[in-house]
Amino acid sequence: MAAVAVTAALTGCSLQIEEAACGGGRYPVLAVNSSGGDCVPDGEEPAGGWARYPAGKVPEKVGDKWDVYGGTRTLDGKGAIVELPEGE
Repeated sequence: MAAVAVTAALTGCSLQIEEAACGGGRYPVLAVNSSGGDCVPDGEEPAGGWARYPAGKVPEKVGDKWDVYGGTRTLDGKGAIVELPEGE
């Protein structure tokens, strides 16, 4: 592994390791009316106070477009996307 890192440094290549939003067999959910996220086993519904991400806005990798977007927004009790107040 050290040889790969040295080669990457010498050639200008960056080694970017992408971490999945959730491990295999799990999907991401977000807190309702609050910040935060979690992972739920496939086939199970989120617990009370948690919801699935809106269709087409589900983060797949840590730091991807929807992961960053979801860090600044949440769902209200009616399922509408709302911005989080600063500092939450």
